[in-house]
Amino acid sequence: MATAVYVLCMLTSALCAILLLRAYRREPTRLLLWSSFSFVGWAVANALVFADLVVLPTTDLSLARTWTSIVAVALLLWGLVWDAA
Repeated sequence: MATAVYVLCMLTSALCAILLLRAYRREPTRLLLWSSFSFVGWAVANALVFADLVVLPTTDLSLARTWTSIVAVALLLWGLVWDAA
């Protein structure tokens, strides 16, 4: 059951990124761009969770997962601050 949740979280983040990028192509605004980059980062972080806990259980990828999530949040924060300016 946990495997399905990891995969669904990754697919949901990737789908959000795709939809945001499509919206950015129709109407290019900075917030859409940075939000899509952020969701790409979260999709990668979720893929790393799946790889860490299911595919490679003996390998510790927690540092890579953490930094990927931090970068994804920083991208969204950058987009929010930059768009408000």
